Amino acid sequence: MYHHVKKLMYTVNIGEPDVRFGNMLLEQFGGANGELAAAMQYTIQGWNCVDDLGRRDLLMDIGTEELSHLEVVGALIRMHLKPLKTNRQAAEADPLVTIAGGGGVALFDSMGNAWTANYLKVTGELDVDLRSNIAAEARAKIVYERLIDHTDDPGTIDTLQFLMTREITHMKAFTAALDSLEKAPFSIGRLKPTPGIVDEYFNGSTGDGDEGDTDMRGPWESSFDLHLVESPMNGGKGLSVGEVNGKIAGEDRGRQDESQKATTSVADETLGKKGAGSSRAGNGRVATAKRGR
Repeated sequence: MYHHVKKLMYTVNIGEPDVRFGNMLLEQFGGANGELAAAMQYTIQGWNCVDDLGRRDLLMDIGTEELSHLEVVGALIRMHLKPLKTNRQAAEADPLVTIAGGGGVALFDSMGNAWTANYLKVTGELDVDLRSNIAAEARAKIVYERLIDHTDDPGTIDTLQFLMTREITHMKAFTAALDSLEKAPFSIGRLKPTPGIVDEYFNGSTGDGDEGDTDMRGPWESSFDLHLVESPMNGGKGLSVGEVNGKIAGEDRGRQDESQKATTSVADETLGKKGAGSSRAGNGRVATAKRGR
C-alpha cells in the first residue's frame, strides 16, 4: 500500500517566478526523462520482479522516491507558473497550461506533448532492466543540468541540484545491483550469440564527408575481441552470415537465478529452464532482509 506524508522530500523556495522556465520544468514532470516516467518504470519493474526479492526491494525503494521527486518538481513548477493565474500577459504566453490546466501542472512535457506509457522500458529481464535504469538516470541528470543552466534563481538552482544529485545516487545503486549479479558484461538472456560473427565490427559508413568526417579507427573496432570487417560494397568479405546455424543454449547467467524468490515465482517452470531443479529459497548470498523497517 502507499501512504502520503504532507511534507516534501526537499523544501522548495523560489524568488521571482519565471513562467517560461516553469514551462521548461514540465519536461521533468510529464516528459520522457521525467520523474513520473522513472517512478512508473521502476515500480512496474519491481512489481514484476518476483524472481529476486532483494532487487525487487531496490526497485520499489527508488520507484517510491521518484514519486517524491515528482512532488518536488510539481511544487517548483506551480511556484513558477503562479503568474498565469492573475497576469493576462503571462497567461497568453502559454495558453495550454493556462486554459487547459488552470495554471497548474499536468501530464505534459515542455512542448505540450501528453505523457505516454511508451516512455517506459520494462522487459522482465532483470539485468536488461537495470541497464535501462542506469541510462534513464543518466538522461535525467543531463536534463537537470541543462535546466540549472537556464535559471539564475538560487532557490530553484538548489532544488534542481538536489534532484540532479539523486540521479547519481540511483545510478550507483542500480550499478551495484547489476554488478553483484556477477554476469559477464555481454551475457544477456539464456541464448548464446553465434561465434565468429559476434566479433565482427561492420564498417557500414565509409568515404569522406562535407564536415571533415572520414573513416575513423578506435577501440570500438578492436576491444572485446572485435575486429573490422569491410562491406562487400567496399571490397570486403562482409559479415560471416553463413556461420549462423540455429540457436545456442547455455548463456552465462552469473548469479541471476540464485536470489531469493517470491512465493508467486514460477522461475523454475518457465520456458528455457524446465527440469533445472528448484532453487526457490535461494542461497542467501545476494541479498538479506532489512530489519527494523
